[in-house]
Amino acid sequence: MADSKATQETVTLTIDGQEVTVPKGTTILQAAESMGTRVPHYCYHPGLTAPAQCRLCLVEVQGAPKLQASCVTAAQDGQVVLTESEQATEMRQGVLEFYLANHPLDCPICDQSGECKLQDYVHAEGRKHGRSREPKRVFGRDDFGGDILFYGDRCVMCTRCVRFMEEKAQDPRLTVVERGNRSIIDTFFEDGVEGSPYAGNIVDICPVGALVSKDFLHKARAWDLDHTPSICPNCSQGCNIDLHVRDNRVQRIKPRANLSVNEYWMCDYGRHRYEWMNREDRLEAPAYKVGGEYVITDWSSVLDELAERLDDPRPALAVASPFASTEELGALRRLVDHLGGGRIVYRMPRADEEIPLPGFSDLARRRDLAPNGKGAEILGMERVGDDEGRGGLEDFSGHTGTLIVLGDELADLDQGFGEQASLYMYLGAHPSPAARQADFLLPRCTFAEQEGTFINHQGRVQRFWPGIQATGAAQPAWIALAALQLRLEGGGRGISTAAEAFLQVAEVAPELQGLSYQTIGTRGALVNEPVALPGS
Repeated sequence: MADSKATQETVTLTIDGQEVTVPKGTTILQAAESMGTRVPHYCYHPGLTAPAQCRLCLVEVQGAPKLQASCVTAAQDGQVVLTESEQATEMRQGVLEFYLANHPLDCPICDQSGECKLQDYVHAEGRKHGRSREPKRVFGRDDFGGDILFYGDRCVMCTRCVRFMEEKAQDPRLTVVERGNRSIIDTFFEDGVEGSPYAGNIVDICPVGALVSKDFLHKARAWDLDHTPSICPNCSQGCNIDLHVRDNRVQRIKPRANLSVNEYWMCDYGRHRYEWMNREDRLEAPAYKVGGEYVITDWSSVLDELAERLDDPRPALAVASPFASTEELGALRRLVDHLGGGRIVYRMPRADEEIPLPGFSDLARRRDLAPNGKGAEILGMERVGDDEGRGGLEDFSGHTGTLIVLGDELADLDQGFGEQASLYMYLGAHPSPAARQADFLLPRCTFAEQEGTFINHQGRVQRFWPGIQATGAAQPAWIALAALQLRLEGGGRGISTAAEAFLQVAEVAPELQGLSYQTIGTRGALVNEPVALPGS
């Protein structure tokens, strides 16, 4: 019975001469993609329903009276499918010719150029010369509101945008009006998609340049952008993203698929908050005070001086940031413990409410507007302050022992903060008035300049990678703190990678034991989740 049930749960078919076994209910298009075979398509998207209206994914199924739409035809046992047969390729060539009959040839000025499916498909198998002699239809440009512009001439009527707003946003503000070659996407209301918190996703899923972002308009060419996998730092959801970088500046953020966290989507709040990663007012070199004046120096010298000053045990207080990586927070926890223990606090900016994506409610713009509050909580740090991420540091102003600030810019505090401390160490990316009393200024990388992890609201540990080069001599805080602790301990084995820094965090956080960068991978792993180790 078990074998019979297993047989019923999968089907085996042949695609272009290669046998493939897939779960029952898988479409032919999905089966082809699982084996690396590309079937051109427009209207199909894995996160939306498939209307089978673009007619570009038709394939030949032996025994069927006509070509079948592979995006809605279920794979069946014994099927023989041909995606590159003469009939299928001739059909695709004809469909592409119909698309180009009205599509403007404005690739040199189109934002989608370089990542446009129409370009790719026509280049691969389209006609070399068009045959149409009729004038092209002209719809012009329409402002859909918010960050969205619509170029109707370029639209191929895949209706992905309409279906996203209906099925995922459940805010049906777009529709198809008119018929035939006069069909066009339009809005129901004068404000279009203005105010819809997830509308930016319709730009991501548009396969051509019909929907474009005002923010990215004519900013860079697609082939000039480097893509780096990362995690959105703008709330505790932990959406998987790609940083698109040119000239060492983040040009835009795009969602990266992770079905356990954000599926294929992200909110506009996170999408549009990236300019701070490009701030030019940076701390660029280590410095310490001598006679009230800062002396610019190198890392080795500043850490030697700092270790000498910290040689005598004294009470320690620390202010951490929920925007810091788990590795940085763990290194801070270890250092404070080494200094004899002490209070570590962090402040969390919060929104008034959560904003879920109705069609995938696991995704929401969370109330906690920082990515690693869970990491700070796991490491025993105390949350203080108000919903604006301010206040809560009144007890720190008069502290007379060691004061350590990691990542918090202390924007709500004046330059008198920390003046009573016997030693005030500030590790940050940007200068601030409250850092001016610091005895030691240590330049820190932003998350976009380093490798590390965040732990989202679910307790999922997720990795990110450096997308831009660090400014000046800035380093991840875990490097500086680990090197400092090594000096205080009088030697020992140092660490040189973020992976090693993560393993050190697990020494003080039982919830992370058993995890490593290898087991976390690119999709993340839940804390305390049993993980099958390689070779086990």
